[in-house]
Amino acid sequence: MKKSLLGLVSVFTVSMLVACATEEASEGGGSTETSEEELTEIDVMLDWYPNAVHSYLYAAIENGYFAEEGLKVNIQFPANPTDPINLAASGQITLGITYQPDVVTARANQDVPIKSVGAIVRSPLNRTIFLEDSDIESPSDLAGKQVGYPGIPLNEALVQTMVENDGGNFEEVDMVDVGFELGSSIVSEKVDAVTGAYINHEVPVLSHEGHETRNFNPTDHGVPSFYELVFVTNDDTWEEERESIEAFWRGATSGYEFTRDNPEKALEILLSNQDEANFPLIEEVEKESLEILLPLMESDQGFGSQDEESWQETIDWMKESGLIEEEPSLDEIFVDIVE
Repeated sequence: MKKSLLGLVSVFTVSMLVACATEEASEGGGSTETSEEELTEIDVMLDWYPNAVHSYLYAAIENGYFAEEGLKVNIQFPANPTDPINLAASGQITLGITYQPDVVTARANQDVPIKSVGAIVRSPLNRTIFLEDSDIESPSDLAGKQVGYPGIPLNEALVQTMVENDGGNFEEVDMVDVGFELGSSIVSEKVDAVTGAYINHEVPVLSHEGHETRNFNPTDHGVPSFYELVFVTNDDTWEEERESIEAFWRGATSGYEFTRDNPEKALEILLSNQDEANFPLIEEVEKESLEILLPLMESDQGFGSQDEESWQETIDWMKESGLIEEEPSLDEIFVDIVE
């Protein structure tokens, strides 16, 4: 009798637990697997392999900020530098990370239907760098020198503006296409300086290898302070998936705030997500890179904010430099997602 009663009590208890669990699931308290199935997936393409500038994205994924917004973010790496723009334009990805001048060029010269939805790094990282013991003191000193660059017209325009702003003759600068062998080109003294090198990558890498450098910031010598990195999407994608993109930005903002307040933890998350086969990271370099980047990502208007002045100044300079012929419409080329 006691055994029977005990059995009935056990069955009743189990039944109650199952009923409670079922009720919780129906009210949104289901299993992780069920929650994951309900997340909206979006594909995001980086501008390169994972490095310090992407720390906030991996922090947002690791800490569940995107999941809290109902998203599952799939991160992809580009096979070519133009992939983020091209694949975003064709709708094959939701968002891509690229450069503000490239957005202007794509929209103005090829009428590519993309727009920037958020600024990541708010001023140029691109520098003209040279060895510390070089006799170069100001941009005009580049006249008569060989300056290596990765064959990208934007870099020629940067050097021309800096040299001429400093009273020098750009025609006397010997621009040498060295591809992406920027660091090795100045270390081996193949060239006297290089442009297209980044203060958050090549500079700390060279320092790590024992080569100290100096550099010119283009914004100190007549170049507008354009946004280095921005997120872009297709015009149609923006209209059709605006809610998801805005949710993504809320999660990314939380990731940025975590990275800003906990850089060491964010760096640990990044290092655990590095692509060791293709782009292994050096912890010392990425730590210095993050220290450089975080102040350049800050905005009083909120992470990712954009304004007309930055876009117009960049467009004006690019037109004056001959990089574009027509001015793209400001209404079409960006939206301020932080509004």
